[in-house]
Amino acid sequence: MNALALGGRILLIRDDDGTAIDVECYTREGWILSDCTFAMFKSLRAKKFVASQNSGPYRITRHGLLLLRSP
Repeated sequence: MNALALGGRILLIRDDDGTAIDVECYTREGWILSDCTFAMFKSLRAKKFVASQNSGPYRITRHGLLLLRSP
């Protein structure tokens, strides 16, 4: 999640029907994160830590950023 806070993004891989089947997580430099899984993405989205705007890639939300900051 720290890579997302620094400007990373999550792209959904969809099948022919438009159903999301996998994810690819990128850092702001364009590197692919290998430990990013579909289950982790679903968890982040359910907790509203990531969101998509205007059908773009998923990025960290303000709520997610606040949780990463130290008190």
